[in-house]
Amino acid sequence: MFLLRVALPDRPGSLGAVATAMGTRGADIQAVEIVEKYEGFAVDDFMVEVPLGTLPDALITACTSIPGVTVLWFSHYPEGWGLQADVAVLDEMTENPDQAELILTQAAPTVFRVNWAAQIDRNDGRVISRTSMAPKVDRLPLGPLGRLDAPGCVELADGWLPGWPEMLIATAPFKTRAATSRSALVLARKGGPAFIKSELARLRHLTALTN
Repeated sequence: MFLLRVALPDRPGSLGAVATAMGTRGADIQAVEIVEKYEGFAVDDFMVEVPLGTLPDALITACTSIPGVTVLWFSHYPEGWGLQADVAVLDEMTENPDQAELILTQAAPTVFRVNWAAQIDRNDGRVISRTSMAPKVDRLPLGPLGRLDAPGCVELADGWLPGWPEMLIATAPFKTRAATSRSALVLARKGGPAFIKSELARLRHLTALTN
């Protein structure tokens, strides 16, 4: 299973042309999701299953052979994750408001297509909760993460944490009912595309709804 993030012209027939091109390489499209739209083009995520013996690079070649189409990201996608809509996370957060921050943190890799996520204390970097692929440390260094009191993104250099490679990071503060709570959600991508405005807007929206 693979996930492709593709930029394509926002005009009739473009999506079908990309799907057809993947089909000629034997790819079985499991799901398509519109990530963002700009004037003149759109960014879509395709989750595809590729048969044994098919080189994944063939999908990139097939897509980019279409005028105006660019593959922004291509990577393995853990089977069984599925493409989870924000509404599913919101429903679970609404049903379990006392666990809303934990629920969003654990769901973040699926919702935002990131490698790992962690909830940290904005004052000292203490890790409150994390997903399985996050660094197994008690605290994350605050300096490299930048501001944590507003949504943002930074690029971390190789060695930002001993033994960890360069990564793209997006952060947003949680808005909670507890006046003493000052935590933030940290999302991390390795080798993936830059976080775009619509993703930061969704991150801001979901973290605000943990209140």
